[in-house]
Amino acid sequence: MSIAAYQLGDHVTLKEIANAIHHGLTPIVEVESMDGIYTVRFHHANDVSELSDAHGKTRTFLGTGEIRDLLGGIGLTHGVLTWGDQCGDEMIGVPGHALSPDEMLASGTRIAFR
Repeated sequence: MSIAAYQLGDHVTLKEIANAIHHGLTPIVEVESMDGIYTVRFHHANDVSELSDAHGKTRTFLGTGEIRDLLGGIGLTHGVLTWGDQCGDEMIGVPGHALSPDEMLASGTRIAFR
């Protein structure tokens, strides 16, 4: 079965992404920190899928250790840690603009899962 047969949606379970990876998918893994709560996104073929539970609810983590164990366990070796925190400070008049997904990945920090 080829990767073209996989139609990953906006939300993907660990089992679904593991199966796709087993069949050749090589996503860019983004681990986003939002004030100490982490979510995981997989960037693939001009699309993005968020790691979710079996009910389609986004999985959140309180640290990167569990993420490292989960993703390392399905064969992923590394990802990019990004931050979704404030982009400016309205209290002192510092303007900001929300970063695009590409800008977030480019300015993120490489992290290892193994």
